This record gives sequence, structure tokens and C-alpha cells, in this order.
Amino acid sequence: MKAISKLKSIASASPSRSRSLSLVSIGSRNVPASSFSSLLDEFTNFCYQRDLPRAMKAMDAMQRHGIWADSITYSELIKCCLARRAVNEAKLVHNHVFSNGHQPKTFLINILLNMYVKFNLLDQAQELFDQMPERNVVSWTTMISAYTNAKLNAKALKYLILMLREGVMPNMFTYSSVLRACDGLLSLTQLHCSIIKAGLESDVFVRSALIDIYSKLGELQNALGVFNEMVTGDLVVWNSIVGGFAQNSDGDEALNLYKRMKRAGFPPDQSTLTSVLRACTGLALLELGRQVHVHVIKFDQDLILNNALLDMYCKCGSLKDANFVFTRMLEKDVISWSTMIAGLAQNGFSREALNLFQSMKDYGAKPNYITILGVLFACSHAGLVEDGWYYFQSMKKLFGIDPGREHYGCIIDLLGRAGKLDQAIKLINEMGFEPDAVTWRALLGACRVHRNVDLAIFAAKQILKLDPEDAGTYILLSNIYANSQRWDEVAEVRRTMKAKGVRKEPGCSWIEVNKQIHAFILGDNSHPQIDEINSHLNQLIHRLMGLGYVPDTNFVLQDLEGEQSEDSLRYHSEKLAIAFGMISMSRGKTIRIRKNIRICGDCHIFAKLLTKMEQRTIVIRDPIRYHHFQDGVCSCGDYW
Repeated sequence: MKAISKLKSIASASPSRSRSLSLVSIGSRNVPASSFSSLLDEFTNFCYQRDLPRAMKAMDAMQRHGIWADSITYSELIKCCLARRAVNEAKLVHNHVFSNGHQPKTFLINILLNMYVKFNLLDQAQELFDQMPERNVVSWTTMISAYTNAKLNAKALKYLILMLREGVMPNMFTYSSVLRACDGLLSLTQLHCSIIKAGLESDVFVRSALIDIYSKLGELQNALGVFNEMVTGDLVVWNSIVGGFAQNSDGDEALNLYKRMKRAGFPPDQSTLTSVLRACTGLALLELGRQVHVHVIKFDQDLILNNALLDMYCKCGSLKDANFVFTRMLEKDVISWSTMIAGLAQNGFSREALNLFQSMKDYGAKPNYITILGVLFACSHAGLVEDGWYYFQSMKKLFGIDPGREHYGCIIDLLGRAGKLDQAIKLINEMGFEPDAVTWRALLGACRVHRNVDLAIFAAKQILKLDPEDAGTYILLSNIYANSQRWDEVAEVRRTMKAKGVRKEPGCSWIEVNKQIHAFILGDNSHPQIDEINSHLNQLIHRLMGLGYVPDTNFVLQDLEGEQSEDSLRYHSEKLAIAFGMISMSRGKTIRIRKNIRICGDCHIFAKLLTKMEQRTIVIRDPIRYHHFQDGVCSCGDYW
């Protein structure tokens, strides 16, 4: 007869508890319990002391004698195995608790299930789950969470359905896990209804998960609806809604929600401040970002927060502040280095970016995909053909990184800018995958600079095959035709755009003055100071023309003549923003402007000459890079 009885006198949580039973039944004999109690005591003590080798020896002896400890003790042993990543020992514990026909409690099986999940052994977890005689909400939630984390979303949703069919009601942890598996609005809506039916819509973690997934799907109004359904008394939910809008590039609403949160009496934590910094980054709100920096100091050693702060300063064009943060970070990871390298490159400090990359390697940090992209960007926007080609060709050998589309795009852009159009085309043909629209746009931009009309037309057609609604390509092609005085082709491009309903995005520039954002659009006279702005702008242009400035009408896209073509350049949005900044800000303050489309060549010339004439500093951030204008020079070296 198998020995299946165990000492019932062992308490569940303490290794020093007393024993009351004097005999233990083994087969048909009663044996003094004292002969086994010392073994169990040793095993329990070793488990609680996390002495894995001795605990395993004691467990082996227990198995030979057919005795078992309590579930809590085994859970301590499993924690020890997890902490030491001792997979083989963990499997021996599994075998032991099921040995000789012994059936552990559901509580212990759930712990074993979680153990396999944490070891990323999903097949073993699935096998154990299928063999469970009884599965409770913890069992199901463990598997659902495991499949969600493994990005096996369909399986996670399937298990929720099976769970409901088995009559087990999900709890707040189940829904928090399975919500992350929703990859479409339909499944999310169905889950949302199920949550309401279960009465869990007010749970903090469920509400937070709902807001997160609605935000990730871009359904911000639904996310806001969940948030506004009831008074929010938890910082977790506030962080979810603020983060949702910040991650979806709706910085204005993210900041409004942040203000509401502060008025409601919730102090920001690291998560809040990271989202607020992301909002400041997207809106290029340097002054507000500096105010947030004051709060960040309270969490000075938080790496994620410091990286967000670093990114904000880089993308707001304040490299002095970025360098201040970077040099004082006690801990730096690959994100820190990559952010600073890209920031230097995008702000026109390519040599400094390459020097920092060398420092990163000396520091012992391993570059990743994004790091190399920043390095290639630095080479591309400084015309460093040899350096760029070296890093591109050696990235696999030196760093184990396979070139991706973005890396190819940077090199093609580099070759194109340098006028090596034949080499650029050769590289496109040698790529291991089909070129995307970004790759062809890089070539098209180079063709425009070097006036290769035939190749530009070819590149534009490739782009429009991949993205027929790309207004930028139509406009750039129109500009190329216009520069060549091919007005019939310009008209044909315009007719095609009209027929397809493609509209050019109007140029818009934003400037922050006294904590307020002012927006300017070509032809928009709605600003309350527009008359004063236009008057000051005309005075500046008149004075600059006296110094030799001539509007560059190569950047006019219509078939216009004389003064009319110059007038269309005169009121470009960045010129209006610059004029407003000059009449609104003291001479010592830097004029910082954000623009939605690439700065044109005429406005670039205008800004350079103006900074020399007026002894002002101007920073313009467009979607491609940052231009620091000072003393008649731009940080891009006129190479953008």
C-alpha cells in the first residue's frame, strides 16, 4: 500500500510551530512522528532561509519516505527557485508534490502554474493547466495574463470565453490582463460590456486598463468617456488618461488633464511627469518643460524620468539644458545615449554626435538599432559620406545589428544629398526588401536639390504607387516642375490633386510667448496683432533688401510673376512667427518656433540674415530637424 499520509500537525506559515501528533501512518504501521518531524523541520527551515541545495536534499529524503510539507512551505521553495532561475530544481518540486499519487491543493498548483509562466515555459504551464482537476479564477487569470504578455492575443481572448463557459467569473485582475489583448475596437467594446455586466467598471485597475487600451487604439473620446463616468479618486487612473493623450500626440488635452488633476489634489508621480514631459516635447513647450524639471528633481534617480527630460530638451532645441541633464545622470542606459546622440544630430551638431557615440562605446554601453540610426542621421545631415558609409557597412559586424529600412533611408539620403544619385539608386536595388515610400522620398528630395528632373519624376511615381494620397510628393514634384519652368506639368499635378481630393497641408508655425501658444498660417489674418506683425515684417524685409536680401522665388509653386510671387513668400508662417517674436520678446531671449512642414529655402535665408542684422537668436524646429540661427549662420550649415 502506498504511503500517502503526512504529518497533519505542521502549521501553514511558521517553521518554528509546535507539533501535537505523535504517530504517522506509513503503510499499515504506525511510526513515531518524531522520526520524521526533524526532517520536516529541516526542510521547512531551509525553504524559509532560501537555502536551495539543502532544501532540495531534504525534499528528496521526504519523497523517499512518502511525506509532504504544507503548501505555504512549497511556495517559499518555489520563490527560491524563481529567484535563482533554477528551472531544473523547480521541475523536481513539481514532480515531488505529485509523487506517489499525492494530489496537491489548487492553491499550490496555481503557484506551480505561475512558476512555469515566469520561466517563460508556456507549454509546460499549458500542460499543467489542462491536467488540473479544479481551476479557479487565479488559474484562468494566470494563463490569460501569460498569453497576453506573450502577444498571443487570440489565445488570451479564447481563454476568457472558455473561462466564462466553465462558470468561473473573471475578476478585476482577469479583465486588467485580457484588455491588453484587445487589438480591435469590436473585441474591446464587447469586453467593456462584459465588465459593466460584472459590475467591475469602477475598479481602479480595470478603469486604468480600459483607458490604456482605448488610447492605444486611438479612441481618445472613448478613453475620456471611461474617465469621466465617475469621480476619479486614484492617481493610477489619472496617469492613464494623461498618458493616453500624451502618447497620441494630443499634448494640449494632456496638459489640460494634468491641470485638472492638480486642482483635484493629486500630486504628480514619475509616471505623470513622464507623460507631461512627452506633451511638452510634442508641443515644443520649453518653458513649461523647465517648470516640470523642478518637480523631476524630487525623483532625481529615476532613469525613465530623466530620459524623458533629456528627450524634451533635445526636441525643444535646448542642447545646453540637455547636456546639463545628461552629464549629471548617475545612471545612463542605451536610451540615454541614443537620445543625446540623436538630439545633437538633429540640432546640427553632427561631429559632436559622433564624438559622443565614441564616448558611449568607451563607456561600455552597447549601441542598438536606434543608436546607429542617430549616427547615420548625423552623417547624412552633415554630408559625412565616408563616415556614414563606414558605420552602415560595419554595423552588423561591429554591433550585431542588421540594417533596417530606416538605416537604408539615411544612407540613400546621404548619397543623394552628396549628389551621388547613381550610387543611391544602386543601393535601393540591392536592398534585401522592397523600398518603402520613405526611401523614395529621400531620393526625391535629393533630386530636387540637384535638379535631376527625370529621376525625380520616377521617384515620385514610386511614392504615389505606395501612397496615392501623399500631398507632399505632389507638392515637391510640382516644385521641381516649377523650378524648371514647366508650367504645363505643374498644372497637370494640380489637376490630379484636385481630382483625387488631395489637399496640401497649409504651412503653420507656433511660437510660445508668456506661456501662451500663438499659431500663424499663410493668409490667415485672425491674430489680434496681425496688422502690427505685418507692418514689422515689411520693415524687416525692406531693411534686409537694403543689405542685399533678394526673395528666392524658386520656392514659389505657382506660375506667378514679379511682386506677386515675392508676396507669396513674404507672409510664410515662419516669417510671421519671427516678426511676432521680435515685437513680443526681449532682445536677449531666443525666438523658438515649431513648424509643421519643412522650412523653405527663402525663409532659411531670411532667418540667417535677420539674426546678423538684429543680433538675435532664432531656433526653428521643422519635422526633419532643428535650425539654430545666430550671427548669420545656421547650425545645419545650409545642408538640410
